Amino acid sequence: MRNILVYEPLSAGDPVCTEALGPGSPAQREMLAAGLAMRDAIVADLARISGTRITVAVREQEARHADWPVHVRTVTALPEEDAVDLVRRQATSHELCWVVAPECDGLLLRLAQAVGPQRWIGCSAEAIRVAGSKSATCAALQRAGIATPLAFAQGHRGAWIVKPDDGAGCTETRWHPSRAAAEADLRQRAWAGQEALAQPFVPGEPLSISLVVGPDLARPLAFNRQRLARANDGRLHDLGVQVAAVAPGDPRVPALRALALKVAAAIPGLRGFVGIDLVWKEREGPVVIEVNPRVTCAYVGLSALLRRNVAAEILGTHAPEAARWVASSGWA
Repeated sequence: MRNILVYEPLSAGDPVCTEALGPGSPAQREMLAAGLAMRDAIVADLARISGTRITVAVREQEARHADWPVHVRTVTALPEEDAVDLVRRQATSHELCWVVAPECDGLLLRLAQAVGPQRWIGCSAEAIRVAGSKSATCAALQRAGIATPLAFAQGHRGAWIVKPDDGAGCTETRWHPSRAAAEADLRQRAWAGQEALAQPFVPGEPLSISLVVGPDLARPLAFNRQRLARANDGRLHDLGVQVAAVAPGDPRVPALRALALKVAAAIPGLRGFVGIDLVWKEREGPVVIEVNPRVTCAYVGLSALLRRNVAAEILGTHAPEAARWVASSGWA
């Protein structure tokens, strides 16, 4: 029996993440629902692999009332224990740890460092450090010859986007009609001690790529369509993802496959499930907006859609011993 810890901070009741979003706020409710969906999808996939025993970090109320399978147990935080302390405490009694957490305030990086590379399922600390910064990501991709919003900055006379450099999703992302308005937003955020960046708004179709990355492979799993909305005040809102909405026969698929391989090579240390957010421009093709070094909402329902166990594939790329484990479970 192999032990795997699954952790997502909001569904585990982490007080720091909850307070940062505002308890009961629309943002907190939205991200909690997304966190629960991703966590439960991972647990469901892992539960189908024989020889696994899964530990899920939950809130006290869920621990008392949820009905979990016999080989899934729950743990809760100790009083005053934050995400990093809980994961560090639990990691030593588990062979592997699968964490879903945002890059905001360096949380995902700190959790990876608390677990250590031998037990961590996912990207290396250095890859998280790069992908966790939108400016560092764009710089790395530009060096690899991959188009990003930076390619449109010079002479751009259209709209601009301002967002946190380490933000997740559309959190605190705002559209502005001009560069001057964007720069005013940047100044306000700087006065408030917030690190943000401005980029040209790239019009086109919002898409994403879900891929599994191992030491010697980068395999696209699905090409998805992103649903975004803009409020009257310019704030962008994520309305969800249509998983595998781009059909295999779509003429853009070869370019998207090639892009996934180039992105994986451009940021060494990407591992496990990785998401690439992009905009497809009719003339220029794909423009990468950001890289998510973690499970995204596109994971939810993906195994059923592909008719294979995505968690098993990810475990198989984690390390040779994990590959043997998955093979012996019948999910090779």
